[in-house]
Amino acid sequence: MERWRGRVALVTGASVGIGAAIARELVRLGMKVMGCARDVEKIQKLAAECQSAGFSGVLVPFKCDLTKEEEILSMFAAIKAQHQGVDVCINNAGLGHADHLLSGRTSSWRNMLDVNVLALTICTRETYQSMKERNVDDGHIIHLNSVCGHRVVAFPNLNFYTATKHAVTALTEGLRQELRLAKSHIRATSISPGLVVTDFPFRLFVNEPQKAEDLYNLYTPLAAQDVADAVTYVLSAPPHVQIGEVLIQPVEEFW
Repeated sequence: MERWRGRVALVTGASVGIGAAIARELVRLGMKVMGCARDVEKIQKLAAECQSAGFSGVLVPFKCDLTKEEEILSMFAAIKAQHQGVDVCINNAGLGHADHLLSGRTSSWRNMLDVNVLALTICTRETYQSMKERNVDDGHIIHLNSVCGHRVVAFPNLNFYTATKHAVTALTEGLRQELRLAKSHIRATSISPGLVVTDFPFRLFVNEPQKAEDLYNLYTPLAAQDVADAVTYVLSAPPHVQIGEVLIQPVEEFW
């Protein structure tokens, strides 16, 4: 990770869970981390904790609603003005709604598309343009995917969420191919965790918290730090190594 010390990483959805763990780890390793979320106060608190811990990097909070393209573009403009640009993009932000295909709300489907697919793609485009205009040819774009991006699990209320994660799988491979055609050495990776201890299940089953509790009683889930470790593993690979996909699951996971 030494070659990334002092360079700029963008982590979306950095206020809680996996995003917060990734942001903290990259700051610990000496990177300048731009952390964005709608709840910027949580990132400010995390930034203060990193500073108190004496980490060699820095966490810079950005308030950004990823469902609004104008806010994403404003954030990238601010990063350019203050820190030149983005060298590593971690598209971590994602959400799910427990809406079946046969009875779900269009607003829920649209929200998942906006965050899980469109925001990820816009951030990817803006990151690439930032790298290109600065002649950065060793950057890295990482998409936080899911095991749901590779199979359809037997949870009908996850079917639309699963479709958005299958899109992330296709977008990662499409990005790799476009970068290759552009003769770029920028790398693209998808990291697909199984069940992780975060607030995701509680947001998914917002009106049925017991369902979220039941998930965590099935087996020992991953910790957010496990996923952060996968990110640093990917970033630590030699420049000639393309890690296209990392599938990381609890040992006992059965889907």
